[in-house]
Amino acid sequence: MDMTWFDEMEARIPTGEVRTRFAPSPTGYMHVGNLRTALYTWLIARSMGGKFLLRIEDTDQGRLVADAADIIYKTLRQTGLTWDEGPDVGGPVGPYIQTERRDFYAKYAHLLVEKGAAYYCFCEKTESEEDSGEFDRAADPCRDLDPAAAKARVDAGEPFVIRQKIPAGTTTFSDAIYGDITVDNADLDDQVLLKRDGLPTYNFANVIDDHLMGITHVVRGSEYLSSAPKYDLLYRAFGWNIPTYVHCSPVMRDAQNKMSKRHGDPSYEDLLALGYLSEAVVNYVALLGWSPRGEYAETEFFALDELVKVFDIHGISKSPAIFDLEKLKYFNAHYLRALEPDTFFAIAEPYLKEAIHSPAIDLSLVAPLVQPRCDTLLDIAPQVDFFDAVPEYSNELYCHKKMKTDEVNSKEALEWVIPALEALSQWTFDTIHDCLIALAEAKELKNGRIMWPVRTALSGKAVTPGGAVELCHILGREETLRRLCAGIAHLS
Repeated sequence: MDMTWFDEMEARIPTGEVRTRFAPSPTGYMHVGNLRTALYTWLIARSMGGKFLLRIEDTDQGRLVADAADIIYKTLRQTGLTWDEGPDVGGPVGPYIQTERRDFYAKYAHLLVEKGAAYYCFCEKTESEEDSGEFDRAADPCRDLDPAAAKARVDAGEPFVIRQKIPAGTTTFSDAIYGDITVDNADLDDQVLLKRDGLPTYNFANVIDDHLMGITHVVRGSEYLSSAPKYDLLYRAFGWNIPTYVHCSPVMRDAQNKMSKRHGDPSYEDLLALGYLSEAVVNYVALLGWSPRGEYAETEFFALDELVKVFDIHGISKSPAIFDLEKLKYFNAHYLRALEPDTFFAIAEPYLKEAIHSPAIDLSLVAPLVQPRCDTLLDIAPQVDFFDAVPEYSNELYCHKKMKTDEVNSKEALEWVIPALEALSQWTFDTIHDCLIALAEAKELKNGRIMWPVRTALSGKAVTPGGAVELCHILGREETLRRLCAGIAHLS
């Protein structure tokens, strides 16, 4: 076999730097486990001054979903996981979409046959068997066919697949998390490398692409540990350097079940729709199976650039991580509260508009009231719907033991408040505040005796973001007085 083309491919491979890749299949939304793989892969590259590549693995044509590749691009950009090489930005080892590399795989599969590490198989097998590599090699007559006779059948146009020829003995491979693992080769199957349609199987395409792209670290789920010895045997058969394997434990819904879209577990896009900030999701996902060490061991909150500084492969755990939505909510609340007011308002405005339709309400005044009171953005609308209209409520709301209010003295307080507010020449937060405080002093009452009935009449709720003064200010003079009069009528 002429090796000129293979030598040219070798000459393209970048060396002397850490190179990692995220290689998703465009089969739907980005689930949490996939996002974590992308994040750890990106962090390894960035923390070691290397390159992060994006490769689209679309060889499983039957599972492709329209626009899924666009979702991958969008998600990575939203999370800040920028890539140095990929389908849209190019690079020295493209193409970066597997089906556009189709001609590569067959050449390497045939080369492997020539090296004696693979063989042509003409047995009738179902496509699912070929995809999974399920095959009883002991019963396969093709494994020991005379190579020349097999090649003649291929040249004659007989359909075939190419299978890996697992040698006798044992294989030891190394993983950054699990250490050295030795397996008996008798337990490994002769997996299909090249299918009848000329496309590679997932495992074979991975090895070829990772080598040709100069990938130094391969991050994937621990469910692929069983495939690692077969990957190793392929690298050795070609005479290639073996990358550092980083197998991560699964992300679990609970102690027994892995997270699964089929079971309704949220994807990254679902979490955003549920009112979580991307930064909070990324921070939380980073800690699903990884822990900072040293002086940062007790730290929980990390911006992406801070993660780059503290990330260490050896902080990745062998133990499965349980995805806890309540814990994510805790992270999200922290990030929401830490936002600059203008930034929070820009994010919160669509949610405020869901509940408040009155053009008279200045939403920029409402936003600061809800910012410290919401764990997710979906908490906003239910807290502020009363600004549009007072809901039906019971007069029992006026009765508050701590404030020493009841229905009778609440009605009395509202009757005092109305003329006091009507007399104000300016309707500002300070004038309203000073007016109500002065009224309580004049009546020799604690502030709550005035404030609680006012807040109740304005909102019809036991709990509101902001107190009586804020609500009066935001609602405006006319609407405030109208609601206070309605409160008196409600109490009469």
